[in-house]
Amino acid sequence: MTLEWEQVIVHSEDPVALGQWWAEALGWVVVHSSDDEFEIRPAPDRVPGLDFVRLNESKKAKSRLHLDFRPDDQDAEVARLVAHGAQRVDIGQGDQSWVVLADPEGNEFCILAQRRQ
Repeated sequence: MTLEWEQVIVHSEDPVALGQWWAEALGWVVVHSSDDEFEIRPAPDRVPGLDFVRLNESKKAKSRLHLDFRPDDQDAEVARLVAHGAQRVDIGQGDQSWVVLADPEGNEFCILAQRRQ
């Protein structure tokens, strides 16, 4: 038996707005859009993707699952994402090498430090 990782589902109050925010933040393409679902991928035929699905309730607590991204330049990427609408958040991480941000609906994600050569 084999499994292919297709996508991560993100519950959202406004899947179109949040999905579009992430598509722009990641430079990904939209592969499906409706009022209740908005799916993006790195390329039309490349997985995994992110699928934003309507859930009519707001986020209430720290996310149990979040995405980590490793950029070439952590400071520049954090600045770009904050300018795009992300917010720095403190989830009790203390002084770490990564930066915790949240998207417009409060979903946390991390920008990791550059890889050591």
